[in-house]
Amino acid sequence: MQQDPAPPTRHLSVREDRGHTVLAFHGEIDIAAAVEIIPHLDAATGRPEARVVIDLTDVEFFDCSGLRLLYRARHRLLAHDGSLLLVCTHPLTLRVLKVTGLARVLPPAASLDAALDQPETASGTL
Repeated sequence: MQQDPAPPTRHLSVREDRGHTVLAFHGEIDIAAAVEIIPHLDAATGRPEARVVIDLTDVEFFDCSGLRLLYRARHRLLAHDGSLLLVCTHPLTLRVLKVTGLARVLPPAASLDAALDQPETASGTL
């Protein structure tokens, strides 16, 4: 049964691609954006064995609220035997991911195609 895509919001769009739910974040991901994104993130990550991609390609600003969203998604998917992939190319966001150590447990891909083309064993399966 295919889930209807979540309605677009200012900071998030949700779609299906190759068996994955793609959560594409947009603009500035701060506390206000996080409040808007959490219900959609929880819906996507609360299903058993969910396969989720978080795409940060269109993110211009990413603070600790964004990090909390990534950790929340990872934790929820771990609990449900799911997998999480990350797409990120912005140099400052990549730096934040590296400095916090999140890039080690959730290595960012350079594009959605690159993330989805990874073998399942290297895909960020938790």
